[in-house]
Amino acid sequence: MEENILDCVIVGSGPSGFTAAIYAARADLKPQLYTGLEPGGQLTTTTEVDNFPGYADGVTGPQMMMDLQKQAERFDTKVIYEMITKAEFSTEVGGVHKLWAGKKEILARTVIISTGATAKYLGLDDEKKYSGGGVSACATCDGFFYKGKDVIVVGAGDTAAEEATYLAKLTNKVTLLVRKDHFRASKAMIHRVSNTPNIEVKFNHELIGIQGENNLVERGVVINNLTQEKSTIDVHGIFIAIGHKPNTEIFAGQINLDENGYINTIPGTTLTNLPGVFAAGDVQDSHYRQAITAAGSGCMAAMDAEKYLAGLE
Repeated sequence: MEENILDCVIVGSGPSGFTAAIYAARADLKPQLYTGLEPGGQLTTTTEVDNFPGYADGVTGPQMMMDLQKQAERFDTKVIYEMITKAEFSTEVGGVHKLWAGKKEILARTVIISTGATAKYLGLDDEKKYSGGGVSACATCDGFFYKGKDVIVVGAGDTAAEEATYLAKLTNKVTLLVRKDHFRASKAMIHRVSNTPNIEVKFNHELIGIQGENNLVERGVVINNLTQEKSTIDVHGIFIAIGHKPNTEIFAGQINLDENGYINTIPGTTLTNLPGVFAAGDVQDSHYRQAITAAGSGCMAAMDAEKYLAGLE
C-alpha cells in the first residue's frame, strides 16, 4: 500500500499549478499534476500576455502554458489529462488524502489545489464568438491593447468600477453599462467613477449582442430595459466585469471557504485548515488574479508542502 501513496498531487494546470509542479519536482517530490477540463486554465483563452516577466516581446496565453508545462515535465512532473471529481481529505497530520479522477482513486500525503476561478459571463453566444477579438474579463490583462480607443464595461459592483477606472486611464472613452438604476459598488468606488470624466454610466442598460467583421468587436448592441429601446455603441473592446467563480465545489464542506467560495489560507502562506492541503493561485486570491501572482503562490505551495513532508520524517 505504502508505495501507492504519492508525496504530492497538484489539482489544476494554470500558472500556479505548473509553478508548484516545477518546485515540487525539483524538491524530488515526484508530483502528479491533474490538468482538469481546461489544461492551462484561464490563460488559454487569452491571446496576448504582455505583462508576465521574461517575455520581452509578449507571448500568447496557450504558448506560455506550454512553456510552463515543458519546464515542469523536464523535472519529471507527471502531467495527467484528467479531472479530479471527488476529494476526501484527512484531518490528521501525516494522514493520507484521497482523490478520485472518475473511478480511479489517488492517494497522496500532500495536495496542492490550483483549480483557479472562472470569470462569469453574460451567456451571450457573441461572447464566445468574439472571445480574443475584443471581449475580455480582465482589464489589467488586456486593457493595454485598447489605448486611445472606446470600450464598454458591463457590471455594477466594485469589479466593474475598478475595471472602468483602470481602462479610463488608457482608453479614449469607457461606457459603463449598469443593469439596474444603481451601483452595487462601494461608496469609494462610485465616487471614483463619478470623478472620472471619460466614463459615461448608462443605468438600466444591458448588453444583448456584439457586432463586428472577422470576429473583431466593432460595436455593442444594448437595450434600455425600461423603454425596451435598442441602440448600438461603437467600441473596439467589451469588458465583462460581473465577477469570478472559484472552482471549489468539490472541496466544499471540508476546506474553509469565504462567503464567495474562495479557499481561506493562513495569511502569508498557502496553508488551509487541513494538514497537508495547500491552495495556490486564483482559487484563494479574489484580489489580484494575475498570472504572476498565481505563479508566485504556486512556488509558495510547493515549498510549504516540502516543509510539511520534511516535518513528518
